[in-house]
Amino acid sequence: MAETVCYEAEGWGVGELWLEDETLLLHELPGLREWAGVHTPHPLAERIRQYFAGARDTFADVALDLVDFTPFQRAVVETLRGVPWGEVVTYGELAALAGYPNAQRAAGSVCAHNRFPLVVPCHRVVAGNGIGRYGASGVEYKRRLLELERVFL
Repeated sequence: MAETVCYEAEGWGVGELWLEDETLLLHELPGLREWAGVHTPHPLAERIRQYFAGARDTFADVALDLVDFTPFQRAVVETLRGVPWGEVVTYGELAALAGYPNAQRAAGSVCAHNRFPLVVPCHRVVAGNGIGRYGASGVEYKRRLLELERVFL
């Protein structure tokens, strides 16, 4: 049975996790929401709160729901999960490392539709000429995440 977990990260806002057993189905990054102050105790939520407080965590052990992912999407996700805390790659580098050179636009599409931010750290992917985009959260949110990891662009 699916479970929704709310958590609050100080200075960032309230985020949500959707889990089925121990598998992450979806993660919504913290932001301003009406239900500030609401917390649902969960070990992954606590790890994410700690991340936003400056703790390093790879989240490598978190199981993801990749059932509908293509082999290409899985390769990009697994490659991206291997990009270390505090480092960045370009979309072209990500595609090449995943085994698909010249597929940088497709790798960018995987990032743009990422349901697992932080666990699949798309904020660590930058454009060849600058920081690049970051979906609905916006470039400034991406910049804050990178600065949290001591990356300044």
